[in-house]
Amino acid sequence: MNADIDFDLLLALPIVFLVIVVPLWLVLHYWYKSRASKALSKADEETLAELWQLSEKLERRVESLETILDREAPDWRNKS
Repeated sequence: MNADIDFDLLLALPIVFLVIVVPLWLVLHYWYKSRASKALSKADEETLAELWQLSEKLERRVESLETILDREAPDWRNKS
C-alpha cells in the first residue's frame, strides 16, 4: 500500500507541473517578449534621430528650392 501512495505522488507531481507551471510560464514568457518588442532599442533610437535630422535637412532644401523657383519662375506651381 505504501508503494501505491508513492506511485500516486510521483504521478501527481508531473501532472501538477504540466497543468499549472508550464502554462503559467508560457503566458509570462510571451507577455514579456511582447512588452520587450514594443520598446525601441538604443540603435533604433539613434537611427530614428538620424532620420529626423535628415528629414529636417531635406525640408530646408525643398523650401530653398521653392524660394528660388518662386523668384525665377513665378508660375511654376500652376504648370503641373
